[in-house]
Amino acid sequence: MMDLSFSFFLEQMAENPALLITVVLTLGVIAVNGITDAPNAIATCVSTRSMDVDLAIAMAALCNFAGVVFMTMVNSTVAMTISNMVDFGNDSHTALIALCAALVSIVVWAVMAWYLGYPTSESHSLIAGLTGAAIGIQGSFSAINGSEWIKVVYGLIFSVVLGFLCGLICCKVVTGLCQNMDRRKTNGFFRGAQIAGAAAMAFMHGAQDGQKFMGVLFLGICMVNGTNTTDGVQLPMWMLLMCSLVMGIGTSVGGKKIIKSVGMDMVRLEKYQGFAADLAGAACLLLFSLFGIPVSTTHTKTTAIMGVGAAKRLSAINFTVVKEMVMTWVLTFPGCGFIGFVMAKLFMMLMQ
Repeated sequence: MMDLSFSFFLEQMAENPALLITVVLTLGVIAVNGITDAPNAIATCVSTRSMDVDLAIAMAALCNFAGVVFMTMVNSTVAMTISNMVDFGNDSHTALIALCAALVSIVVWAVMAWYLGYPTSESHSLIAGLTGAAIGIQGSFSAINGSEWIKVVYGLIFSVVLGFLCGLICCKVVTGLCQNMDRRKTNGFFRGAQIAGAAAMAFMHGAQDGQKFMGVLFLGICMVNGTNTTDGVQLPMWMLLMCSLVMGIGTSVGGKKIIKSVGMDMVRLEKYQGFAADLAGAACLLLFSLFGIPVSTTHTKTTAIMGVGAAKRLSAINFTVVKEMVMTWVLTFPGCGFIGFVMAKLFMMLMQ
């Protein structure tokens, strides 16, 4: 039985530099995720002036923390899918080097996207980086676990389609229910509803993305203990709390560029539209989390916003911004995967 106590974890980090580097990189990636990905959850709330940006960021940090803790206790399937998605081989030391290479590629890609102000998907950066590093170490595509990887493909397709459709439907329903009401009288309600919706989105972001990165950290610990699989091993509570705390801190640092791109530049939203987008995005993420499918919170939220804009008219969507975002998404898999592949090869050369 593997010892997963926090005290033993600290001892292993002190004795194994590779594990220490893996932990530092993983926590760094989680923090970057909080900075670059979490702002999507509160973008609409801020853009409709329902909430001050600094207060919204603080709320998102708290809800991210709660989402990681609660959903992992309810269903940790997403974390297990990520940790079992690729095969780094039987040599645990080499596998740990590959894992470090994947994490470096994620940080490089995420920082580039954040600097440009584009809401790249940390989820897909993670998946691409792990895949590229595994192929680099193994030297073939046999490093990919097809049965787990197909869940990623399903998530990519469904998150985009369902996000858009749910945004469109939610906005149509809200508009239909409130069409005969005085707009000035409903603004107060939708302001409060939008805050609640943004909190729900931040909660579900933690539930999805927090699990993904815990899966990576968990895999690193298993490698140090001589196994390259997490099958049959339960996530310890201290890991859950540590990862959720780091994500919350990352979110509190902010991400105002991302908020502007998603909540202001892509579609100009009113309060009822922002509420519809948050409701649609949170509902989709809850569905995917319960079924254990890892999806991109960025894709889900931004396509929900597009659906809300399309409910009014297609011209309400700024397709120039949409095009830039989609290009970032499309380039994530080959770009981050290539960086992971190169980093794995480079790290292996340096370790020889």
